[in-house]
Amino acid sequence: INTTVWTGVPTCPAMGFGCSFASAAIWQYESLKSRVQSYFDEIRADWLDKLRPQKRGDVRKEINQWWNSLSEGQRTVTGIIAANAVVFCCWRIPSLQRHMIRYFTSNPASKTLCSPMLLSTFSHFSFFHMAANMYVLWSFSSSAVSMLGREQFMAVYLSAGVVSTFFSYLCKTLSGRLGPSLGASGAIMAVLAAVCTKMPEAKLAIIFLPMFTFTASNALKAIVAMDTAGLVLGWKFFDHAAHLGGAMFGIWYILFGHELIWKNRDPFVKLWHDLRTRGGPGGGGERGGSA
Repeated sequence: INTTVWTGVPTCPAMGFGCSFASAAIWQYESLKSRVQSYFDEIRADWLDKLRPQKRGDVRKEINQWWNSLSEGQRTVTGIIAANAVVFCCWRIPSLQRHMIRYFTSNPASKTLCSPMLLSTFSHFSFFHMAANMYVLWSFSSSAVSMLGREQFMAVYLSAGVVSTFFSYLCKTLSGRLGPSLGASGAIMAVLAAVCTKMPEAKLAIIFLPMFTFTASNALKAIVAMDTAGLVLGWKFFDHAAHLGGAMFGIWYILFGHELIWKNRDPFVKLWHDLRTRGGPGGGGERGGSA
C-alpha cells in the first residue's frame, strides 16, 4: 500500500461529512427562500393550464401526473437511482474501463483513495446488484425522508457512503484482505439502520415471503449479526465491513448525530444568509428578512 497516500485518507471522511451537511443546510435555506415564489408560480401555471385546450395522450402531462403521485422520499431518491443507472451503463463502455476501475471502485491498495470513497457508492457492475440495492433504497425512501427531510437525508446518504467505504478500507488494511469493492450497500445500510432505530416496532417483510413479518429492530439485529459473522469469518461475497460501517453510522446519527450536527446548523445558515443578502458578513446594505 502507498503509505504516503494512505496517510491523508482519514481526512477524506471528515471533508465529505462537512461538505455534505453544509450543502444540505444551504439547500434547505434556498428551498425555504424560494417556496413562496414557487407557490405563486404554480397557481399561475394551473390557471394557464385551464385556459389551454387539453390534448389527449399528452406525454408530458402523464409524466407530471406520475411524478406528482410519488412521495417526497421517492422523488428524492429518483436522482440517486438515475445516477446509479448512468454509472452502470458506463461500465459497459470498453474505453472507460480503466477510469471506472480507478475512480468507481474502492480499494485501499489503489493510488486513488479519496474520490472512490464517494463515487463507488454510485457504482454497480452487476445489474442484479444494482436492482436489489435500488429496490431497498426505494422501499425505505418514504420513511427516511419523512423522518429526516430531503436535505438532511441526502447529507446522511452521501456521508454514509464515505464513512462506510472508510471503514471498509480500515478493515481490509488490518486484515490484509485487499481488493476492490463497489456498490451503494453501505449508504443504504445507513438509511435502513436509521429507519429501524427510529421506528423499531415497524413491521417489515421480505418481498418473496410477504406472509412472514418481523419488527424493524429484529431485522437490524439480524443484518448486523450476519455482517459481523461475514467480517470475522472472511466471507467475500459482500463487503461486510462497509455494511457494518454504514449501519453503525445510521444508528449513531439517529441517536446522537442529529442533535450534534443538524440542530446546530444555525450559525452556518446565518453566515450563508449574510453572504446572500449583504454580499458578505461585513458588507453594507440592507439586512434581508429571515428565511
